[in-house]
Amino acid sequence: MPRKRHKREPLILEDQNKLANACITMKEKLVVFTLLDTGLRVEEFCNMKKENIDWIRHEIVVYGKNTRGGSKKRRTVKMPPRVQPLLEAWIALNDCIGFTSRTAENIVAKVAKRAGVIKCCPHVLRHSFAVTSLEKGIPLPALQQMLGHEDMMTTAIYLNLSNNEALRVYGEKW
Repeated sequence: MPRKRHKREPLILEDQNKLANACITMKEKLVVFTLLDTGLRVEEFCNMKKENIDWIRHEIVVYGKNTRGGSKKRRTVKMPPRVQPLLEAWIALNDCIGFTSRTAENIVAKVAKRAGVIKCCPHVLRHSFAVTSLEKGIPLPALQQMLGHEDMMTTAIYLNLSNNEALRVYGEKW
């Protein structure tokens, strides 16, 4: 019998904005904006090093989960405009992000509490990135690549459109 997965609800745009506006320190902005705008896993973000960043191409090379063969999967994601200056400032002083996943989780929880956004963790930010990307018209195979999923069905789990969004898309296409 297949294992039942926990369904995480993405943040609506209003809550994403509340979260972003509730960031006070550079470190809070670095964590929240990067996770929300890139779809990185919290471990991928925390393990990022200076040499993983291509400033000219505005890209981040990510070493994600282990493959079935045991090696780390490598992929490239775009560095969004509001993330680049934060990474530039952080990496100018540090060779890497340099804090633990738990620290990043605590930062997200603290900012979410300040913003009045309930049930928010780094993975919810990843889920929100996936849903927002789909709503902007990013094709599912491209999103699968950006998220670092081997299986398309894994990507599809993240992409629960709201009923209003589904109706809007249907109206555009039909």
